[in-house]
Amino acid sequence: MPIKKVLVVDDSPTERFYLVDMLNKQGYETEVAENGDEGISKAKAVHPDLILMDVVMPGINGFQVTRMLSKDEVTKDIPVIICTSKGQETDRVWGIRQGAIAYLV
Repeated sequence: MPIKKVLVVDDSPTERFYLVDMLNKQGYETEVAENGDEGISKAKAVHPDLILMDVVMPGINGFQVTRMLSKDEVTKDIPVIICTSKGQETDRVWGIRQGAIAYLV
């Protein structure tokens, strides 16, 4: 299935702006969420083709959100790519174990 709609989950307005701007310029439709709880709600409501997930956010973090989405019947088939500054190998392994298909630093 081609990717048309991307959900960007990140608490940083700057990161959201740059990711959305880049994706829109390439022809993707975007939705945004400012935290993990909103990310879960938006994923269920708009059912995007892909989710770009930050890790460090207030409330529930991106690892927890990814795990919840990957275990929920409604969202389990939506691929999640973690995009974060957390670059340690243990973080990458943990992100993949939570259900992410890729981990980008």
